[in-house]
Amino acid sequence: MIEYLKGAIVGLTPTNLVIECAGVGYDVNVSLTTYSAYQGKKEGLIWITQLIREDAHLLYGFSTKEERTLFGQLTSVSGVGPTTARLILSSYAPQELAALITTGQTDALKAVKGIGLKTAQRIIVDLKGKIQLETSSDEILSARTAVGDAALNTIASGEEAISALKMLGFADPAIRKAVKSILSEDSSLAVEDIIKRALRML
Repeated sequence: MIEYLKGAIVGLTPTNLVIECAGVGYDVNVSLTTYSAYQGKKEGLIWITQLIREDAHLLYGFSTKEERTLFGQLTSVSGVGPTTARLILSSYAPQELAALITTGQTDALKAVKGIGLKTAQRIIVDLKGKIQLETSSDEILSARTAVGDAALNTIASGEEAISALKMLGFADPAIRKAVKSILSEDSSLAVEDIIKRALRML
């Protein structure tokens, strides 16, 4: 199994990162938190979870061991697959998610696509008390600060957010309506902020 990949970052979108290691390019699925952490970087190390299926070998990557651990814990819950786990981690930063689970906030978890009341309750019951944050405060601050430093122009941000949301499985009309509403309130938002708000509206 792959523990981590280290090399040149040759492609980055809100949902995927392409990293070149020893002449081989790896397409890695990422959350918004990880996307933010690698913006503007030419090289990096990304922690990997490898999922092997009959029809595909999928790589999910994380900027910190903490987020990777949370991903593994979420996918251990019945009814939560890797796609849903990534949506949860794109909607909430690791510390925010840990707080939601610890305090039993089912409504916040239900706001994520694919999470109903029973699944939200199951996440809380299964994971409450089990989440341990291993990442240093500096690493968490760095990932969060990247969000604020990533502002793009309104049109480019909106289009990139729309593209990312389509890749996550949302319908185009609903996406455009949500993004338009979000940008009408604040046109200076970075791509990942637009997506996070949209995920709570769709």
